[in-house]
Amino acid sequence: MSIRPVARTAAGQRTLEGAGVHLSRAFGFGDPSELDPFLMLDDFRNDDPRHYEKGFPWHPHRGIETITYVLAGEVEHGDSLGNRGVLGGGDVQWMTAGRGIMHQEMPRGDALGRMHGFQLWANLPAAQKMTAPRYQDVKSGEIPTVTDDDGTAVRVVCGDFWGKSGPVDGIAADPRFLDISMPPGLSKRFKVEVDRHAFAYVFAGRADFAYASKPFGVLVEKEVNGEEVHVRDMSGDRTLVVFDRGDEVSVKAGPEGVRFLLVSGAPLKEPVAWHGPIVMNTREEIMQAVKELRNGTFIRA
Repeated sequence: MSIRPVARTAAGQRTLEGAGVHLSRAFGFGDPSELDPFLMLDDFRNDDPRHYEKGFPWHPHRGIETITYVLAGEVEHGDSLGNRGVLGGGDVQWMTAGRGIMHQEMPRGDALGRMHGFQLWANLPAAQKMTAPRYQDVKSGEIPTVTDDDGTAVRVVCGDFWGKSGPVDGIAADPRFLDISMPPGLSKRFKVEVDRHAFAYVFAGRADFAYASKPFGVLVEKEVNGEEVHVRDMSGDRTLVVFDRGDEVSVKAGPEGVRFLLVSGAPLKEPVAWHGPIVMNTREEIMQAVKELRNGTFIRA
């Protein structure tokens, strides 16, 4: 067995999306080959409804799959094909946009105003980019949780892990999507096939990964004595860890424990042409999609 070294770590970048949703972008709109087939990961976490309630109004998708994982609050969604639904705490939606849909997502806080969730974008191979759109909405109770004797708990959203299979299936990149919690001070190894790209995203507590520097918090604004100052917030770590090649990931939880996503998938190794939420293989395909958006033929029966 070979431990995967860490290629790099990075703090999430604060940005605005949709109609003014404040979020932390772990990665996205960079070199698509680094984490192929994954394109983007956003962490939308906020306790102030003013920073998320306007949501993500109608927008197009083509050529990708979007994975929405809600931890707190709700996300009400709808699309141009007539699909409607609400994702609650612990729920997952895996949407295959295929040849194209118009979509909207409107976050709502819990009783205390808290909203927290993730959205991951996965690329589709060229042969499947123009397939019919489909949804897999999965309720929290359908997602298996495996608990080891040492207290490690793993929610298996997609893929096979420790003898359990996640409820999401039929995904092009054959990904594994895990939500892992580890007790304080525990060291653990997790198998990741050597031919996969893999990353971890720490969102609570701290951890040291093999050959990595200590994790760091995201730079956030806080009010101190009536003034806005920038501080490193360690309460929700928001640290991305990108792994190099190997067949195991080594993790040592910090003194308060750690919770993180561990995601891996088989790279597509195809050219990427990117225009916001439309991801194709050539510039000509992007131009065709934009033309169809303008003339009203983007949505196909």
